[in-house]
Amino acid sequence: MQKGSIAARLFWLSAAWLIVALIATGLLLSELYSRALERSQAETINFNLVTLIERSIEAGTPGAVEVQAPNPRFNRSGSGWYWQITNPEGELLNLSNSLVGEKFSALDVAYDENNSRTGIVRDEAGRRLKVIERIVEFEDSKMVVTVTGNLDDIAQLTEQFRNQAFIVLGAVGAMLAIMSGIVARVALRPVGRLAQAIERVRSGEAQKVEGNYPQELTPLADELNELLRSNTQIVQRAKSQVGNLAHGLKTPLAVLQNEAEGSSKNLSSIVISEVNKMNSQVKIYLDRAQMSARSAIVGSRADTAQVVSRLVRVMQKLHCERKVSVDIDAQDIIWFRGEESDLEEIVGNLLDNACKWSASTVKIHVSGQQIKGQKFATITIEDDGNGLSEQEALSVLKRGVRLDEKTAGSGLGLDIVKELVDIYGGNLKLDRSPLGGLRARILLPTTH
Repeated sequence: MQKGSIAARLFWLSAAWLIVALIATGLLLSELYSRALERSQAETINFNLVTLIERSIEAGTPGAVEVQAPNPRFNRSGSGWYWQITNPEGELLNLSNSLVGEKFSALDVAYDENNSRTGIVRDEAGRRLKVIERIVEFEDSKMVVTVTGNLDDIAQLTEQFRNQAFIVLGAVGAMLAIMSGIVARVALRPVGRLAQAIERVRSGEAQKVEGNYPQELTPLADELNELLRSNTQIVQRAKSQVGNLAHGLKTPLAVLQNEAEGSSKNLSSIVISEVNKMNSQVKIYLDRAQMSARSAIVGSRADTAQVVSRLVRVMQKLHCERKVSVDIDAQDIIWFRGEESDLEEIVGNLLDNACKWSASTVKIHVSGQQIKGQKFATITIEDDGNGLSEQEALSVLKRGVRLDEKTAGSGLGLDIVKELVDIYGGNLKLDRSPLGGLRARILLPTTH
C-alpha cells in the first residue's frame, strides 16, 4: 500500500507549525507594543501633571492663564486628553481647552501613600481614559490635579501594528514554507538514491547496496546488505545441500535398483540397510534446513553472559574432575542476535569438547567488541590438553571427522558449530592456546 509522501508530510507539518508560531509571534509582538504604548502614555500623563503643578506653584495660583500643559493635544476638543485642577471640595479652579463642554467620570479608587491614584474611566463620548490624579499642598490650601490620556488611541495603534505585523509575518511564513519544502526535497534525496540502489540489486545489476549515505541511512544500508548476504548464503547453502542430498541418496537408490533387478535373497536386509542410510541423509539435511530457518527469525536474542554462565555450571557438574572457570568482560548485557538454543548448541559443543580433551583446566572468556561499526560477542574457550595441529584444526571441522575413535561422540559437534556460526554470519577459529591445548575463538553478531 502506497502512503503519502514524506516530503509532503514534512511540508504540511512545518507549514502548520509556522502558522501557529507566526500567529503566536504576531499576538505577542502586538501585546508588547501595546504595553510599551501604555508605559509611554503613563509617562506623558505624569510629565504633564508635574508640569501643571510646577506652573501653578510658579504662578502662585492654579487658576492663572499661564498654567497650561505643554502637550498640544490638551487644546483639541474631544481628544480624550484632558486636565483639570480642583480644590478638595470639587470646586473647579482651572481646566484644559479640550475639556470645555466635555465631562468624564470621577475615579472611585483610594489614594496611595503619595496622595496619588490611577484608574480607567470613560468620558461622555464613551472614550476609555487613563486617569492619574494627585493631591498637592499649595500654600495654606490643597489642590487636586487630574490628567487623562486616551486609551482608544493605544488600541487603534495596536490594531494597526497587529495588521502590519501579520502581513509581514505572513510573507515571512510563506518564504519559510517554501524553504522547508525545498529542504525536505533536498534532505530526502539520499532516500531516493537508496531506493535506486535497492532497485539495481533487485534487477541484478549489483550484488549489494552501494553508495555513500548520511549517518541516519548508513545503518539501514548496512542492514540491507547484511540481509542480502544472509539470503544469498541461505540460497547457496540450500543449493549445496540439495545437491549433497541427491548425491547421498543416489548410491542407496542404485543399490536397491540392482538388488531388485537381481532378485537377491537378501533383498529385505539390503533394503532396510539402504533405507536407514537414506533416512540418515534426510535427517542430516533436515537438521541443517531447520538451523537455517531459525537464523532468519527476526527479533530473537539471548543474553550471552547468562547462557555461558549456565553452561559452565552444567559442565562443572558433568566434568567435576576438571577446573572450569569463566571470565566475562562486559559492562553492559551482550545480546546475541539469534536463538538462545543455537547459542547453547555452539558454546555447549565447544565447552564439552574442551572438558573432554583438557588435562585439568578449561577457561572461557566472553567480551564485546566493535568491528567496522558492527558489534560482536567474542567467546574464547581454551584448555590445557594436547591441542591440534594446523592441519588437524582444519579437518576436524568436517562432518563426522573424529581424531580419536576411543572417545564417545559422533564427530558431528564441531561441524554443527561451524554450520551455525556461518549461518549467523560469525567466525570460528581454532588455534593453539597459551595453556598448551586448543583455543576456540567464536565471533557472533550482537544486537543493541
